[in-house]
Amino acid sequence: MISPDEERYILAQAYVPEHIVGLMSGISGGEPFLIGDYLGFAKDDWAILVGYPLAESFDPEDFGRVIAGTVTSFRPVHLWFIAPEVPPSVAQLCQAKESDDYYTLALQRFELKTHLRRIVNRASRDLTVERSREIGKDHTDLISEFLEREKPGPRIERLFLSMAQYVAGTPTAVVLTARDRSGAAAAFYVVELAAKHFATYVVGCHSKRHYAVGASDLLFADMIRLAQAHGKAYIHLGLGVNEGIRRFKEKWGGVPRLRYEFCEYKRSDPLRSFLFAINV
Repeated sequence: MISPDEERYILAQAYVPEHIVGLMSGISGGEPFLIGDYLGFAKDDWAILVGYPLAESFDPEDFGRVIAGTVTSFRPVHLWFIAPEVPPSVAQLCQAKESDDYYTLALQRFELKTHLRRIVNRASRDLTVERSREIGKDHTDLISEFLEREKPGPRIERLFLSMAQYVAGTPTAVVLTARDRSGAAAAFYVVELAAKHFATYVVGCHSKRHYAVGASDLLFADMIRLAQAHGKAYIHLGLGVNEGIRRFKEKWGGVPRLRYEFCEYKRSDPLRSFLFAINV
């Protein structure tokens, strides 16, 4: 567990979405903890480590020791961590890996480009944007449609399916919904405002059944206005994921700012064997 003062400190220092305690706890169901300068979450037989130090520079050897300390303290069977770099001492133990980049959009001196303004203005003729604090049936229907159509991996599926519980449990999440003239949801975004310096784009998807040209762009423009109104310096747009998503984020001015490495480990050997393998 962490104290309210510690959570305020974390949110003041945060620079990746996974530093947002309410977001991660709401999605994972885990309890937050601090180990050195790193944030983690744990429950039952698993632990998650956010390998982006809150105040210090990242050091692979130091993070390797943090991983070992987490394993010793919590004895997880499943361990997941993200970091700008996988420590060499741990790399051979990763049973699943992913590499990507975090994208961000700076808001200082942001100006909407002419072609984007045209897209947004055209979309606003047929759509309105609603801001709310809940995921309703129309959102869950849209999520079901999206999951059936796109068939993402299990982690992304769990993320979308956790949205209703997460949004209901935090006062800093905002749901932006683009609705057509009949009131049907054409697209929605979930935006998180808890971090001091940035807003976070959490998830978003659009409908094919109620498809509307420019719905996602209209929501992106409103997300920018929302973030600016709350005094944020930038929007954290999450990972590149694939070429189409990268192009959309770059179209709006998003740029890759920080490397992302993911590692998954499931312990089958005794704890001593794990610690020996990472030379601790």
